[in-house]
Amino acid sequence: MPSISSKIISEMTKPSRYTKNDIEGFFRSGQWDRLTMSHIWDRNAAQSPHKEAIADPFKTLTWAEAKKFIDKAAAGLIDLGLDRDQLVVLQLPNSVELHLLRIACEKAGVICLPVLSNMREHEILYILEYTGAAAIVVPAEFRGFDYGSMMKGIRHQLPKLKHTIVIGKTTDVTMTSFDDMMAKASRKNLPDDYFEKRRYRAEEVSIVFLTSGSTGMPKFVEYPAVACAKLGEHFTKLMKVNDQDVICAIAPASRGPNLLVYNAAARAGAKIVMYPWSNGQEALDLVERMRVTIGCLVPTQLAKMLEANDVHRHDLHSVRIWNNAGSVLPPPLVEAVEKRMGGINTNQYGAVDFGVMTITVPEDDFDVRLYTIGKPCFDTNVKIVDEVGKEVAKGGVGEIIGRGPCCSSGYFKDPKATADAWNDGWYKTGDLGRFDERGNVVIAGRKKDMIIRGGQNITPSEIEGLLVAHPKIREVAIVAMPDAIMGEKACAYIVPRNNERITLEEVTEFLKQQNVASYKLPERLEFLDKLPTVSEGQKIDKKTLTQDIAKKTELERGVRG
Repeated sequence: MPSISSKIISEMTKPSRYTKNDIEGFFRSGQWDRLTMSHIWDRNAAQSPHKEAIADPFKTLTWAEAKKFIDKAAAGLIDLGLDRDQLVVLQLPNSVELHLLRIACEKAGVICLPVLSNMREHEILYILEYTGAAAIVVPAEFRGFDYGSMMKGIRHQLPKLKHTIVIGKTTDVTMTSFDDMMAKASRKNLPDDYFEKRRYRAEEVSIVFLTSGSTGMPKFVEYPAVACAKLGEHFTKLMKVNDQDVICAIAPASRGPNLLVYNAAARAGAKIVMYPWSNGQEALDLVERMRVTIGCLVPTQLAKMLEANDVHRHDLHSVRIWNNAGSVLPPPLVEAVEKRMGGINTNQYGAVDFGVMTITVPEDDFDVRLYTIGKPCFDTNVKIVDEVGKEVAKGGVGEIIGRGPCCSSGYFKDPKATADAWNDGWYKTGDLGRFDERGNVVIAGRKKDMIIRGGQNITPSEIEGLLVAHPKIREVAIVAMPDAIMGEKACAYIVPRNNERITLEEVTEFLKQQNVASYKLPERLEFLDKLPTVSEGQKIDKKTLTQDIAKKTELERGVRG
């Protein structure tokens, strides 16, 4: 395997926060090694070529077949003329293609950025412009949406975008057929060392993830290749993953709940199942049919599976772990799931901006898994600090901060954001918490104004900025309202212009016309003559609005009984 000194790291793939001494120190201490995910897939293909490696509802590949797919895709990207360190966006639903293209990008030496399939022009244009992406991979169609038409409509605004690669049928000659790309690559006879000059080394940034956008549009978070592979090693040990496991991506695989899927499964030689979420009933059917042993999802999905009419008729005995991320599991949900669906609920806490900080494991006592987010993991150090960064007394509440070798190396192409979020190697989460007497972290609230709807974050300022342009709206404030299934939904408090009442349908249609993702749409309207303010009218008092909608929804639940 190449040594760290065998290659000069380019500025694009040099981890933002790490100095040469940091990198050498991680290797010297054993916190990093030189194994990457593409090396692991190559190893598995050699050791277990005929064992099933990955499946989705439409296809299943062995490790040998998966390696062949990865190599053809990597060669195809290179043949398109993509230079090393250029960036490729993957906007695909959970599928074999999504997972294996991440590995192919690493092997081809191009940076991979997976994004949610439900993003539309508004978000995708920003992402492609900011990153200067050279290519994007999209399905021809998914759930009635024409991705080719979306790209055709915005491509003229993207001079750096050289290729739109379409999986499925396309008649647009300006776009690249994925099947044609793969067919051309398959005709090449690749030598064994074909990818060694292109493949990312462990210490190089190989993948970028989107944050949920705490200031409107998302930031972009970079991870060195070693962080992904090393996370897999840690997860494998903590969750006792083995080559007989079947690990299913139920949540969108571009997000955090699927670290077990992407990082741990291949490390252990376990089978991967990619499921494009539709509903709880269908998810239960797939879990039963595929004999899933570890399901990776968000609490909202677990609640919808639990509420399926015939959940009790499904044989779910294969499941040993439901691994959750995205938001804290409500204790009643944990109790109900383990009683009615079986398996052990575990929770991982962190942020896309950082990675995983704490985790509960199957061996934890029930009350630990119910009321805490577990202990620090993956060589991560966690502190609870006050407003000036000083550690609070044992058991005291403060901001959760963390640092470690298996986390992100900063914000992609954004040194200011990196400096703001990281202080002397410590990442500031903005969340409040405390340590209990056993060393587990307990969440005590969050400082941010974010709405978390079923594990997906909604930034109020983004939606407010769009809605104030509506001719019937004078002022608007978006706040979280409690919801038994989603955890939170967006409620819009509106001051009408000229007393013209606007309907919820008008609001959502207005936002849809601006290509806003559906999960960001307000789901309730409240009307006021004037928004409450603080700081002498300079700031909207969202705390009062949040309390108001919480009381209203509580009263309504009481009336319904």
